[in-house]
Amino acid sequence: MDFLKTISERAKSDIKTIVLPESEDIRTIKAAAMAQEQGIANLIIIGNAEKVAQLAGELDISKCRIVDPATYENTEKYAETFYELRKNKGMTIEKARETMQDYVYFATMMVKMGEADGMVSGACHSTANTVRPALQILKTKPGTSMVSSFFVMCVPDCKYGNEGIFVFSDCGLVENPDANGLADIAIEASNSFKQLVGGEPVVSMLSYSTYGSAHSELTEKVVNATKIAKEKAPELLLDGELQADASIIPSVGASKAPGSPVAGKANVLVFPDLNSGNICYKLVQRLAKAEAYGPILQGVARPVNDLSRGCSAEDIVGVIAITAVQAQA
Repeated sequence: MDFLKTISERAKSDIKTIVLPESEDIRTIKAAAMAQEQGIANLIIIGNAEKVAQLAGELDISKCRIVDPATYENTEKYAETFYELRKNKGMTIEKARETMQDYVYFATMMVKMGEADGMVSGACHSTANTVRPALQILKTKPGTSMVSSFFVMCVPDCKYGNEGIFVFSDCGLVENPDANGLADIAIEASNSFKQLVGGEPVVSMLSYSTYGSAHSELTEKVVNATKIAKEKAPELLLDGELQADASIIPSVGASKAPGSPVAGKANVLVFPDLNSGNICYKLVQRLAKAEAYGPILQGVARPVNDLSRGCSAEDIVGVIAITAVQAQA
């Protein structure tokens, strides 16, 4: 399965509108031109039309809509809505108007107001600068306590997981979730697998211990998170605590966790903390020559995705397609 090709085809099947706030970065403009040419989404670029055209040069972005917060007819309505959302936190209408001149906040408000279906940012902004407006304006999805992230890992010549495709979570955002947070991450990661990869998620709650082979504060967190996740989503194929080899290799799973519905079959790997998750995805990416798509955000009420600041225009196109498919759901 060519993951990105499949995602792009799905994006084309039900066109969504994605807003791009980073109009002063040439990678964003190149990505907009490419995504427009491929027909994967309708695109809105936030910025000054003259400056955007100057930066674009020969690039064809004629089908992209350019919206300037300084002149847009709905900017005042956005400011008033933002003020209402944040007035209990000390927001004033003057500060709200000023905030709406920030392209990332403005783009997020565009998603909130239904003028765009999703946003992609982060080529020249930190993760915090992408996530903060999303939390303040869009908030978390009903039923989840936090925003987290995941990677889709596509491992070549691999018979494990879903023909070598896995969801790893959380490898990019939440440092040290408690048991409740870890349970939420597991449930969201299973939804992300269904949304983007398709098929049934098989979720392993990872640890250095399998079924009580070791006992510590670290393993207890995973044991408790497994119990909470099973209570919250009893229909989910989820088990833990399981070591990584017991999770994905059938013979090891049968030996270490006989009777487990997940051992040896996992395609969603949930890491106990950001240290283990981030280290693991980078090792798999480099040593197994895996494609790593992410970090993709989950748990936000509407699709918002972060980019790596080292991303290419092609990477941005991929995230636009992923965001569009998330918006379809």
